[in-house]
Amino acid sequence: MKVKSHKDRQISHSSEALQVDFAALAAETMHRCDLLAEYTEEPGRITRRFLTPPMRKVHASLGEWMQAAGLMTHIDNAGNMIGRRSSSTGKRTLLVGSHLDTVPGAGRYDGVLGVVMGVALAQALGDAPLPFHLDILGFSEEEGCRFGEPYLGSSALAGSFSPAWLDRADAKGTSVRESLTAFGCDPNHIAKCEYSAADVIGYVEPHLEQGPVLELAERSVGVVNAIVGQSRVTVEFLGAAGHAGTTPITGRHDALVAAAEFVAYVRRASLKVEDLRATVGKLEVSPNAPNVIPERVSLSLDVRHQQDSIRESSLDELLAEAKNIAQREGCRFSILHSADQSAVAVDTGLTKVLTEAVSEVAGPPLSLPSGAGHDAVVMAQRFPMAMLFLRHPGGISHSPEERVGAMDVAVGIEVLVRLIHRLAEIHNPKNLATESA
Repeated sequence: MKVKSHKDRQISHSSEALQVDFAALAAETMHRCDLLAEYTEEPGRITRRFLTPPMRKVHASLGEWMQAAGLMTHIDNAGNMIGRRSSSTGKRTLLVGSHLDTVPGAGRYDGVLGVVMGVALAQALGDAPLPFHLDILGFSEEEGCRFGEPYLGSSALAGSFSPAWLDRADAKGTSVRESLTAFGCDPNHIAKCEYSAADVIGYVEPHLEQGPVLELAERSVGVVNAIVGQSRVTVEFLGAAGHAGTTPITGRHDALVAAAEFVAYVRRASLKVEDLRATVGKLEVSPNAPNVIPERVSLSLDVRHQQDSIRESSLDELLAEAKNIAQREGCRFSILHSADQSAVAVDTGLTKVLTEAVSEVAGPPLSLPSGAGHDAVVMAQRFPMAMLFLRHPGGISHSPEERVGAMDVAVGIEVLVRLIHRLAEIHNPKNLATESA
């Protein structure tokens, strides 16, 4: 298939041809992200948590755009916004989407961009028949900011929503159950949100990279090869307090000195292991007074890698060195809390088709891991999953400084269109019948 310019691309499906102005679709997508950014809990910055009042406005605008693109819309019992492009011949469904909630003080593209690109995808497809349903998903919650539990929306669709979460309360004492009910959802029937694994072809999530790799490689888009595993640990160095002026330097048991040496070691160790991300992001010092030797320091340790074995061995090495440092400084070392999340593999078959679509539009794609969690983490537990990353100028996310280029969005939308047409060929009943014969 010959690839034309972004302003005049021709995509064929069966015997039909479709003329699509991807640049115009991208400009419209960017404008829609700007409009949704106005729906916020806090004047002057973007904050939109799970089922807060601004989400109603998001659903209203998104619903209008979905319906204009030919989608039938509904809000499920977990507050997810879903637009369906029905097939007259197929029974299975392809899922495309991302989340609509934000962190406090967010940018305007994290999550939302993937949903609005899904609407653009539906527009680009026009009336071309497909052998499967296409559902565009706007998840109600991914960030975990309101109730301290992430992935509420996608967990409902994947059948992994825990009933215990309904009793979780936000800072004002409002429970998940109460917030769902107030939004017009039925928390007693969350199970009705679930998609049957047998009925789903796969889940595809377009998303900002939230990092600098594609920008450094000068690529518009990339294909995710895994979502990294994470270890989150809280550790403590315990020394002895003393007067800063009367206690000699020699013989001190300074917990902050031990902690500082460990922080520096974490960075050095990370540089020695390819693709390892190890970070100390939080410290608590006690008694935290300018004239007192620090007695206790607790700190966070975040370790990530796409291979669980490397992450686990690196964590073991870091903790062993922390213990050695503590002994040298005459301090005690202990682990206060530890939690792990395994790496998430993409589906090889669906990712192969996505890779082919990227190659057709933008040349051989860059394959890269996702260092952040996404709804894809939960969806992959139940369905085949693939992720498309878009270049993120500056690589700053969860911030008003989030950026994306209109041309890269145009490339991303076209990749999604070509992915759909490739999948349509694969799932064409005639082709399936030929393969089975």
